[in-house]
Amino acid sequence: MDIYQDLLLSDEGSNVSHHTDMEGSYFPKLGNMFYLVSPKDTTFQRVEEVPLFFRQAWPYFLAFIFVENVILWMEKKPLLRINDGIVSLSHGLIQDIGRLVFRGAESVCYIWIYNKFRIIDLPWDSPVTWYLAALGVDFCYYWVHRASHEIHILWAQHQVHHSSEDFNLAVGLRQSVLQSWCGFVFYLPLALVIPPAQFLTHQQFNLLYQFWIHTETIQSLGPLEWILNTPKHHKVHHGSVIWCLDKNYGGTLIIWDRLFGTFAEDKPKEEIVYGLVMNEPSFNPLYLQIF
Repeated sequence: MDIYQDLLLSDEGSNVSHHTDMEGSYFPKLGNMFYLVSPKDTTFQRVEEVPLFFRQAWPYFLAFIFVENVILWMEKKPLLRINDGIVSLSHGLIQDIGRLVFRGAESVCYIWIYNKFRIIDLPWDSPVTWYLAALGVDFCYYWVHRASHEIHILWAQHQVHHSSEDFNLAVGLRQSVLQSWCGFVFYLPLALVIPPAQFLTHQQFNLLYQFWIHTETIQSLGPLEWILNTPKHHKVHHGSVIWCLDKNYGGTLIIWDRLFGTFAEDKPKEEIVYGLVMNEPSFNPLYLQIF
């Protein structure tokens, strides 16, 4: 019996299954990459029904990286450095291997807390629950990300993501194998309210959204810049100059940074230097995972 199924047996209404047109399909909808999804098509009752959206998105990751470089070539701008790109992709694969090894064990804690201590039974198929889950996951991500910069032991794993001196889509895949383990505790308060399937769905969409904001090919999204995290905001976050440090932690929304005083506007006339304050001169992904 699947470990998630075993843990959810006590959850009311577990005999009803929910199916969508995405089940059994390897390629997710393109909208998944931008959080352009409908509650109807992405609402699930049980954890085992939630697709592995992130793993299914690898063809899109590679396709987007290719398109990004075509655009850069047309604009006569520097292309992806082969050595740096290979390192970024290697980190992404290492992180995915970590997910296979641990099999989402961190989610077991969330499910256990939900089954034992939830304070309200939100209907799993309600759009209200869907939007609350999306908002809650993004709020928690802000604090996960902020803590990963401000707490030394968490920064030790998160610096992998900032170790590139470039800013491109491949960098969006450059993650630590320990990322999930170091951050999941910040999401556990959601287990008092949000059903596990909704949490796992939106956690994946939140991370997928963050992939495409790692690019310099998109300059501005106009009024959306006030609400959404965008490439314009996120390139500031990856800067290593003083005015960029510890800024723009948001995942999907930039409103948390505006509310909690960590927002920094891009300065078009000032060059942003990417990477760590003290960069590690290595292209060995295994070394960068632990240095």
